[in-house]
Amino acid sequence: MLKRGIYLFLTIFLIFMFAGCGNNTSVDNSSENTTQSENVKENLDSQKEIEQLKDNDSIKIAVVYFSATGNTKMIAEYIAEEFNTDTYQIIPEQEYTSKDLDWTDGNSRASVEHNSPDFRPEIVGELPDLSSYDTIFIGYPIWWGEAPNIVKGFVENVDFSDKTVIPFCTSASSGIGSSGENLAELTDGATWLEGQRFSSNVEKSDVIEWVNGLAIN
Repeated sequence: MLKRGIYLFLTIFLIFMFAGCGNNTSVDNSSENTTQSENVKENLDSQKEIEQLKDNDSIKIAVVYFSATGNTKMIAEYIAEEFNTDTYQIIPEQEYTSKDLDWTDGNSRASVEHNSPDFRPEIVGELPDLSSYDTIFIGYPIWWGEAPNIVKGFVENVDFSDKTVIPFCTSASSGIGSSGENLAELTDGATWLEGQRFSSNVEKSDVIEWVNGLAIN
């Protein structure tokens, strides 16, 4: 009789002990699940904040460029990628061929246009509305130390009022010279910054270094 009582007592004791262990395990899992949910929520909230910052950038930037051979386009794309912003390509109604661009031929299209400073090649499509932008990068190749006439025609017919304009150019050897200043004279109400010249084989990192040095906020 005594042995049966002991066995009964031990059985009840073991039942309560295992039940207690089971409850503790359940509580621990619940706590872990709660922590994971909180982490996921924090990550989602952080992502939303990042997206909101992207959407609410205070400075709106556009990159405008004319590129006859692709060199200036490459620089423009580097800049646009860095700022994750819009681009507008100035496209001539009549594209320039290699023969057109032969500066050693006095009768080439580029030479003739250079010798006719008031001539303005036609641009394909409507000119862009830049009113929603604060800062405009404008790129072009250097032809005889100047921006091509088609670029001059563009700045003459687009409103740059209250914009900050930053010129950049590409060339084999010539510097940017006074080309940016001469373009600035064709606009009203804009603030033109000093520009930068790049070679056709410039490294992307050099372009980005220049861009970041401008301290555009």
